[in-house]
Amino acid sequence: MAHEGRKDAATRLAPATDRMALMFTRTAVPAADGVAKIVELSVALVSGLALVIVALFMCVAPLVGKVAGARDFVFYWATGQQLIHHANPYDVVAMGPIERAAGLPAMYSVGFMRNPPYALPLAMPLGLVGLRVGTLLWSLLLLASLAASVHMLWQMFGRPRNSLHWLAYSFGPAIICLLAGQTAMFSLLGLVLFLRLHRTHPFLAGVSLWLCALKPHLFLVFAVVLLAWIVVEGSYKILAGAAVAMAASFVATYLIDPRAWSEYAQMMRTGGIEKETIPCLGIALRLWLSPQSLWLQFLPAALGCVWALAYFWPRRHTWDWLRNGSPVMLVSIVLAPFGWLFDQVLAIPALLEGVYLTRSSAMLVILALASGLIQIDSVFGVGFFSGVILLTAPAWLAWYLVVCALAARAKAGSQAA
Repeated sequence: MAHEGRKDAATRLAPATDRMALMFTRTAVPAADGVAKIVELSVALVSGLALVIVALFMCVAPLVGKVAGARDFVFYWATGQQLIHHANPYDVVAMGPIERAAGLPAMYSVGFMRNPPYALPLAMPLGLVGLRVGTLLWSLLLLASLAASVHMLWQMFGRPRNSLHWLAYSFGPAIICLLAGQTAMFSLLGLVLFLRLHRTHPFLAGVSLWLCALKPHLFLVFAVVLLAWIVVEGSYKILAGAAVAMAASFVATYLIDPRAWSEYAQMMRTGGIEKETIPCLGIALRLWLSPQSLWLQFLPAALGCVWALAYFWPRRHTWDWLRNGSPVMLVSIVLAPFGWLFDQVLAIPALLEGVYLTRSSAMLVILALASGLIQIDSVFGVGFFSGVILLTAPAWLAWYLVVCALAARAKAGSQAA
């Protein structure tokens, strides 16, 4: 009987995403509003142009001198070169000459692939190709991940008949992620696949979480709610899918490099990451209170997990990941123990929800301007955000909360009328 009750509840909740999609479609920028339409088209034009320029750069970069070696991608490529020769991918003595020869500027220190060792199978194929071919293939893979993620989100939000999704394609952190060649774009794809599949194909949704696990520190708050939701819903197929994917990657890692975990631990102990000034709240808190107390940078994430459970529990029977999961993911990014600006690409699902939810042209302009200034600052080093880069992640959360508040007020007013 209890099983049947849960099944009935799931049946009632199944159309929730469809209802959300219909709501987003109806609340899109009204066609009759001329100013809003101009803003929409302007945003789409500028965003599309920015994406085209970046895409052209990524495709041309492998052909121009040593530009490819100046991107973070060179760390993944050098890791693949080491793995294919059965060498230690965390050996600074061996990695240095490979990265310098590839074009890593002298002002930059030798880098490593800091993702957990179970991500090594992702880098190993790069050892089979040269730097230029690898750069091109990696860039195309990143672009495809962004395009697939935004397209799926557009579908989940009801295929709105406007061009506002171009804001996601040219989101500042996404552009930086593409230019750097960072794996946060793959984690975005994993997050969106989970949102798309968790009801219809739970096992595959669990498998997609492996991509999120490439950046586990960014999903701490999110993961706590996910585990609680799985228990409440009894959706253990998601857990099974994640376990199978992780087990397969562990086996593959062992076959590639049996000493990977011990080598990784040695690199983390001696790599000096604790001395880096990474722009996030956790590290800022540690440096302010006690630079030697590493546990302090995990304190905000721990408090965020407590908040997330308190937020989830009253909504557990009507939980909708597409809607309720947005603030959880944003808080998870804000309170991550460490993270760079390009990691904030994971805010795209929540921000795109806000873009479709708002009727305020001013809020769209604010988001577009902030995103554009980040692009200009990062690409040309203008310095707009050099002093406030720590606040970019909280700014996305604040923007989302304001949009939701305005939408709720507008809805209440229309119902009263």
